[in-house]
Amino acid sequence: MKKSALKWITTVPVAVALALSLAACGGATSTSSAKPTDALAGSDQVSLDKYTTADVTAVDKIDTSALGLIVPGTITVGTLSDAPPNIFIDKDGNFTGYDNELLRAMAKKLGLKVEFKSTDFSALLSQVANKTFDVGSSSISTTDARRKSVGFSNGYDFGYMAVVAKSDSTVKGFKDLSAKTRVAVVQGTVQDDYVTNTLKLEAVRFPDYNTAYANVKNGQVDAWVAPSQQATGQVKDGDGTAIVESVINTQNFTAYAVSPQNKPLIDALNSALDAVITDGTWAKLTKQWYPERPMPENWTPGSKAVKLP
Repeated sequence: MKKSALKWITTVPVAVALALSLAACGGATSTSSAKPTDALAGSDQVSLDKYTTADVTAVDKIDTSALGLIVPGTITVGTLSDAPPNIFIDKDGNFTGYDNELLRAMAKKLGLKVEFKSTDFSALLSQVANKTFDVGSSSISTTDARRKSVGFSNGYDFGYMAVVAKSDSTVKGFKDLSAKTRVAVVQGTVQDDYVTNTLKLEAVRFPDYNTAYANVKNGQVDAWVAPSQQATGQVKDGDGTAIVESVINTQNFTAYAVSPQNKPLIDALNSALDAVITDGTWAKLTKQWYPERPMPENWTPGSKAVKLP
């Protein structure tokens, strides 16, 4: 995999001015949050801890008949099909990836089955909120804005944000994104919010990661601001593209989304998450799917009481 001028930093400069508008497949009118957020501003651990439970109920004490599941005994999960290594469909047609395999392991701790169903990220959170799915699994950053519509488990991962561009492009990182740059994002993502509300640029929105990346390769856009995990899964040797910068983001951990009214299911997921952390499954899967990714300092998954083995 080609990674040119890869940099791991904690802050980036903010670009200014409005960008040129470009109509594209999946494009939409500019969205904005009530309060612009800087997804790359880093995090003080206190801001993460206020959303992390102090402890959990022992997993064998969870009453799975009281979880309000759409199908009793089965967690119905909305996920994506095109975002390796986190969430994707393998060559045999099976849903897999880090997020989904971790969720499978958690469900096993609860004695539950898992049924994955494909959707677009732009629709996922509303589908979780209206209980089309029991759980959303898509490396979801737990922003304050999203907490207004859905509930979240404790954190199981963190994220990096990347800039992908042509190998010979003058775009070499976030500092090069400007009003003259056509910047692709997947609609409704943290990257969409960052480009639109923090960088104040007119993003070119696409419905999925495959389409966003394809438009970088064919030159329809100049750069793609993407989750680093998905950028890593898309960029291949010979594509003529590169991950030119990757920046750590621990401002909001990633977690599974659940209807805010279904606290029993949130509590059950938290119990199961602590269980797979304690028995080493979380560490094993993290190493398997991210063999070279550095861990941020002072960050741990699960409740405040769980300890990594």
